[in-house]
Amino acid sequence: MENYDVLVIGGGITGIESSLSLGDAGFRVLLVEKEPSIGGVMAQLSKVFPTTDCAACITTPKMAEVSHHPNIKVMTYCEVKEIYKEGEGKFRVKILKKPRYVKEDACIGCQRCEFACPIYVPKEYEFGLIGRKAAYIPSDIASPRKALIDLDNCTMCGRCERACPTEAIDFLQKPEEIELEVKSVIIATGFKIFPAHLKREYGYGEFKNVLHALEMERILAPTRPYHWILRPSDGKIPDRIAYVLCVGSRDKSIGNPACSRVCCMYSIKQAILLSAALPIADITIYYMDIRAYGKGFEEFYNTAIDMGIMFVKGRVSRIDELENGDLKLRVENMEDGSVIDAEHDLVILATGLISDPSIKDVFKNVDLQLDPYGFVNPVSENTNPVLTNVKGVFVAGCAAGPKDIPDSIVEADAAAAQCMDYLYEVGAKIVEVR
Repeated sequence: MENYDVLVIGGGITGIESSLSLGDAGFRVLLVEKEPSIGGVMAQLSKVFPTTDCAACITTPKMAEVSHHPNIKVMTYCEVKEIYKEGEGKFRVKILKKPRYVKEDACIGCQRCEFACPIYVPKEYEFGLIGRKAAYIPSDIASPRKALIDLDNCTMCGRCERACPTEAIDFLQKPEEIELEVKSVIIATGFKIFPAHLKREYGYGEFKNVLHALEMERILAPTRPYHWILRPSDGKIPDRIAYVLCVGSRDKSIGNPACSRVCCMYSIKQAILLSAALPIADITIYYMDIRAYGKGFEEFYNTAIDMGIMFVKGRVSRIDELENGDLKLRVENMEDGSVIDAEHDLVILATGLISDPSIKDVFKNVDLQLDPYGFVNPVSENTNPVLTNVKGVFVAGCAAGPKDIPDSIVEADAAAAQCMDYLYEVGAKIVEVR
């Protein structure tokens, strides 16, 4: 049975940062990611706020470093199914390795299987804005750059198998269960975005020109699916763009009265990028409150105002689609109580961050405490935000609640530091860092 010092659950920027800190300190780390590639949501972003630095330029070097680190083993397309605490410094872990139907050690990432495949389905990395093949590599910056076969949509035509130069296709692969032992665990499972279709009055999923914020991130990204900023329904360049804030946040009607913290700023960031790319476009942000609480956030907000972006303090009660694909918003102006109808040709819903409480079910013989919203509940949010109620288990990033990227990275390093203290306590041995 394999042994590691630390199991890091989640291969986003938080999990990567924690793994690198621990690996550099000489501890053996196992990083497990349920998707086919590490990188998480940050790898899909256009830029970060408030600096508007390139998100991929920050993420991809760390993705490469963690993949090639001598003290870190990365397992992608795997899920942690069970964790049993068996004493101080000992956790027994069961991991499900899902079949790629491609031999990872033989695949060279040439994409010939993808070019040969005749089947198109919505591409998850682009949130379905464009298609992918049934045999595919998840993205241009995927790590590992290994193909996989979507057997649910595969017609078994054999074209990928014939095209593969290294005979890596293996349709006989089956799910594999792996058991191992670790001394400690870091939970870096991140967040889920609020399912925008639950706000039926906004027409998401019914009106093609109503998008959620991460879809807009992809349209703005340098590797954008349409190669320019176009609205999905007809390829028109939008010139009247609206943002609707607090969709799925601060909303008791859908069971989430809490603020997601990042929606105001990522909406302002996107509006600034749109204004720079489409100088004559009218951009309006409908909001309840602008929460610009971080370093440089207020200045970022003022920059948006100076660029001509309109801020309307009002709640959007409903969205209707017009015959030409444009959208009519019914808005209650919160400053004077009036009700206005405004027409836009593209609407972006600033969807909030919600939890993935399934991590609680992974721990079988200990009770991992969650907060009322389903995030991992630290022992003390103010004095020790990375320590959980289970000794030897730590949490970082959005797994403990909504936060921005700098705060997630700070927590990743804090969790790694406290994990090191615990490992010293239970007698873990440091290996040489090459």
